[in-house]
Amino acid sequence: MTQKSFNYQAAFSRNIGWITSQEQDLLKNKRIAIAGLGGVGGSHLITLTRLGVGKFNISDFDKFELPNFNRQAGATVSNLDRPKTEVMAEMALDINPELEITNFPNGVTSDNLSEFFTGVDLYVDALDFFAFEAREMVFAYCAEHGIPAITAAPLGMGTALLCFLPGQMSFEQYFQLSGKSEIDKILHFLLGLSPAMLQRGYLVDQSAVDFVKHKGPSTPMACELCAGVAATYALKILLKRGKVLAAPWGLHFDAYSNKLAKTWRPGGNTNLIQRLAIHLASKQFMSQFNKPE
Repeated sequence: MTQKSFNYQAAFSRNIGWITSQEQDLLKNKRIAIAGLGGVGGSHLITLTRLGVGKFNISDFDKFELPNFNRQAGATVSNLDRPKTEVMAEMALDINPELEITNFPNGVTSDNLSEFFTGVDLYVDALDFFAFEAREMVFAYCAEHGIPAITAAPLGMGTALLCFLPGQMSFEQYFQLSGKSEIDKILHFLLGLSPAMLQRGYLVDQSAVDFVKHKGPSTPMACELCAGVAATYALKILLKRGKVLAAPWGLHFDAYSNKLAKTWRPGGNTNLIQRLAIHLASKQFMSQFNKPE
């Protein structure tokens, strides 16, 4: 199919019914920023493109490698060693050749942060779990400039969702990462994302998790669930309809354990329940880390 034969209304006509034609036209003119095109980022881009969102700013400094194959949308043999931004832009444009898509192949940095968020209506977080410096910088920018932000974490065989809306609790107010050591940031981020920890009970190989080496297992199911949940919340935010749960409220759905939890942590990680959970997780981590060989 050539670009001349592409028709936006026909391509996304099956969205109509759950959204109106007028809402579809609104989505066509919205711009979403996605930082990170790995496990969840590529799936976010493809899902939101199929929803009919017409403009994107995307960033990632990485290339596709074999360990990406179990979960990343653009990870194929033909795309090995190719830049993720290049591959994912091609895939999105193959769905909608009318897309306005701006690539940031060096990732999001302090030098391009303002440009990355130019004209953006919504930010969808897909940075690597351990990219704390970049994530804190990006969410701080969103809070300062009134940009709604979504993060959907792939955990086990499920997803945990948090939204940060203008004028409400910010990312930093919820997670309390500033000034923490890296290990403390890891524990605060994990427990903040997943207060219910629904994924905890079915990890079959503890050695697959190594926070010090930035190592953890993943599943393709979790990444696809993230994309579905995040895109639904993107729709609600961009079209201003439907109830949006914003931090300190969160959602965690785990397909393996057949559970859905709506979490509420007033004060975020300063909440007494959270502080206790983080303390216990820290003790468990230190006992494993100090275990003799």
